[in-house]
Amino acid sequence: MAYIVYFYVVRSKDIVNSAYNPRLDSYADRVIRGSILDKNGEVLAQTQVNDDGTETRVYPYGEIFAHVVGYTAKGKSGLESVENFELLTSNAFFLEKLANEFKDQKNMGDTVITTLDANLQQTAYSALGDNKGAVVVMEASTGKILAMVSKPAFDPNTVSENWEALNADDSSSPLLNRATQGAYAPGSTFKVVTALEYMRENSAYANYSYDCNGEITADGTTIHCFDSTAHGTVDLRLSMAYSCNSSFANIGLSLDKSAYRKTAEELLFNKALPSVLPYSKSKFKIDKNSSSADMMMTAMGQGETQVSPYHMALITAAVANGGTLMEPYLVDSITNYTGTQVSKHKPSSYGKLMDSSEAAQLKEYMKAVVDEGTATMLSGESYSVAGKTGTAEYSSDKEKSHSWFMGFTNVDNPELVISVIVEGYDGNAGARAVPIAKQVLDAYYYQ
Repeated sequence: MAYIVYFYVVRSKDIVNSAYNPRLDSYADRVIRGSILDKNGEVLAQTQVNDDGTETRVYPYGEIFAHVVGYTAKGKSGLESVENFELLTSNAFFLEKLANEFKDQKNMGDTVITTLDANLQQTAYSALGDNKGAVVVMEASTGKILAMVSKPAFDPNTVSENWEALNADDSSSPLLNRATQGAYAPGSTFKVVTALEYMRENSAYANYSYDCNGEITADGTTIHCFDSTAHGTVDLRLSMAYSCNSSFANIGLSLDKSAYRKTAEELLFNKALPSVLPYSKSKFKIDKNSSSADMMMTAMGQGETQVSPYHMALITAAVANGGTLMEPYLVDSITNYTGTQVSKHKPSSYGKLMDSSEAAQLKEYMKAVVDEGTATMLSGESYSVAGKTGTAEYSSDKEKSHSWFMGFTNVDNPELVISVIVEGYDGNAGARAVPIAKQVLDAYYYQ
C-alpha cells in the first residue's frame, strides 16, 4: 500500500515525463493535451481536434519557438517534454470530468503559462537573420527566461515529415538548441571571470597598470590585441573597456592556477547548471600542469574553455543581481483549461556566485565597456547597459570567429540580462552581436 501511494503521489510525474517509460502518453487516451502559452496569453502550442476526432498538435509561431517549446512528434523535446505531466493532467471541474467519463469523452488538459514573451522572442529571431547563433534574455531579479532563440531552427509542425532530413543535416544541426547545448570558446566575455580572479588574488587591484604596445610574448607564445592595436597604459577598468588581450594575457600569467580553477567552478564551469532543458556542461581546463601559453590564452577567453550562451547569461545575471543567481525558470504557472490557477512558480535563489562587492566592481567595469569601450553602440539610450563583447576564434587558420555580447540593462536597478552569440564571421566578429542585442533591447523598451 505504501509503495502504491508513493508511486502515484510522489513518482507519477517523473514516470510520465520519463523518456524511458513505454506508457509515456497513456494519459493521452483520456486527456486532450493542454496548451502552452506565453506570458501574455499568446498560444505557442495547442491541440486541434479535427472533425473525425483525430488530434493535431499545432505550433502557431512555427520555427520561432522551436527549441524552447519543442515538439511532440518522434518523441518530445523542450517544454513539451518537461511539462508533459501537466499537459496530460486535467484539473477541469470534477462534475465536468464525471460527465465526460459517462459520455466516454476526453477531458481538457491543463495549460502551461510560460515566462516567455512572444514579442521579444520574435524580435530576437528576426534580429539573428540568416546567422547561426542564439539569444537568451532573462530577468536578473527573478530568473524568468523571457526569450530563448536558436538558429538554424525547424518547423515543429512538420517534424514527422522532415525527421530524416533534420537528423541528417550535420552542417546546420537544426535540432540543436544552441542557447543551452552550444559549446563555444567564450572569447573576451571570459575576461569578466579573469578579472574576478585577479581581484580576489590582489586586494590592491585598483592599482593595476599595464603598458600595452599591441602584443605580449611569454615563453615563445605571442598574444596580439585586435588589429595589434596599442592601447597604451591601462588599468583593470580600461583593460576591460578596450578588451585588451595583452593586458589580460599579462594578468593570466600572474594568476594562481588552482585558485583560478576554483573561481571558474564557483561560476559553474565543470559543474551542473540550473536548467530544465538539456544543456552542455561548460569546460574550464586550467590545472597545475597548465603552461604559460594556456594561462594567457585562457585569460583572454581562448584556449580550451567552452561555454554556452545560456551559461554566460547566468554569470551575467549574478553580476547584475549583486552576486546572487536566481533560479532560472520557464514556467510561470499552471491553470486548468478555463484559466483557474492550479500552481504558481515563486522566484527563488539558486546561490551566491560572488559577493556583492565583487559584483559591484565587475558591474562598473562592464559599464565602461558600453560607455567608452567596445560596445558604445548601446550607450545614449533611455535605458543604461553594462556588458562585455567577445570575439572567439575557432578555425585553425584563425580567419573565422564567433561574435559574443553579454550584458544587462538599467545598471543601477538591473532588469534584463541578455546573451548573444553569432557564429562564423570574418574579421571583427565582436561587433556583430552588439547590434542584435540592441534590436532586442530596443524592442523591449521602445515598443
